[in-house]
Amino acid sequence: MVHMGTKALLKCPPIPSTKGRSITWKVTNGGRSTCIMPYTIKQCQIQHPQQLQHPQQLQKTQSETICTDKRITWAAIPGQCANLQINTVALEHDGSYSCDIETPEKNFRKEYDLQVLVPPKVAMFPGGNGTAVCEAIAAKPAAQIFWTPDGDCAAKKESHSNGTVTVRSTCHWKQNHVSAVVCFVSHSTGNHSLSTELNRSTTSSLQSLLTILYVKLGFLVITLLTVGFVFFQKRNEFRK
Repeated sequence: MVHMGTKALLKCPPIPSTKGRSITWKVTNGGRSTCIMPYTIKQCQIQHPQQLQHPQQLQKTQSETICTDKRITWAAIPGQCANLQINTVALEHDGSYSCDIETPEKNFRKEYDLQVLVPPKVAMFPGGNGTAVCEAIAAKPAAQIFWTPDGDCAAKKESHSNGTVTVRSTCHWKQNHVSAVVCFVSHSTGNHSLSTELNRSTTSSLQSLLTILYVKLGFLVITLLTVGFVFFQKRNEFRK
């Protein structure tokens, strides 16, 4: 596992370079595409590995697709140029990598299953009426969300096309004494905690509005009854 944005060094089998004939890295990114990076032991034995030619110039006769991602290079370390280095790991580097070394006696292989970890973007906000929402956005793998104090909580997951997952947890507290809550986001890249005060003003405002409405409606009914009573009184006096 490797964090997105960092460097990754993948090593070939520890075979003496004098015994090898050729080295080939095979890269399969997420099962979508496969490419190779081949070169000979003689090319690896130059004093400055960073001067190695681009693999497309080394073996143009290969039938396989040559890797063209410039972020994937030979390790610029004397004596270790057979190793593969990813200078800035991105989400698309998630996949399998294998190093094959050919020798006169037999062939050697070392395989890697590279899993790129993507940290979540975290957010939290009150939802009103004793409710709060906590989000762990676009993480790989999916993050986990916990609350304190415990409430009536429900989580939903949304998978994205790039392999990341957004988790959204909504929690409700019926107790009026719960005024502040904490959301814990747990992930392989690190943990986060966020807090917020519960917004119960929506319920209070609605109750206040209904009270005012009832009072005004009561005054209106009393006023109408009074006006009606006076009207009928005057009408009866007029008839007399």
